[in-house]
Amino acid sequence: MTALGKVEDRVNGLQTGADDYLVKPFAFSELIARIQGLLRRSVPQQPEATSNRLALHDLEMDLARRKVSRNGQRVDLSAKEFLLLSLFLRKQGEVLSRTEIAEVEVSIKRLRAKMDTPFETQLLHTVRGMGYVLELRE
Repeated sequence: MTALGKVEDRVNGLQTGADDYLVKPFAFSELIARIQGLLRRSVPQQPEATSNRLALHDLEMDLARRKVSRNGQRVDLSAKEFLLLSLFLRKQGEVLSRTEIAEVEVSIKRLRAKMDTPFETQLLHTVRGMGYVLELRE
């Protein structure tokens, strides 16, 4: 995500490794659609029986029912938080840059408060200077 919107800037960004390029100002619905597109292209198709469930440690997400639980306790999430958590769960162990999860710092804070604060084991970690990663650290 950038304010640089010239064709040369977009081409340079894509040629240097960006998966997508979003110029500010943008509509939040466009950002969500782009994230969903990236997820469709980057997640290997799972067998139908398990494709509606994502999990890490004691965190479970039911995509079909749009429910999240941690250690058996329900975690109520907003639509943005649910989308953000599903992105992290699909890309477990991968560092997601702030650019990839653009403009969701407040959602990260709220998501961490709902998902990690009440529990003993932290799953959402900050990778200094890079972004965030969802993984179980021993």
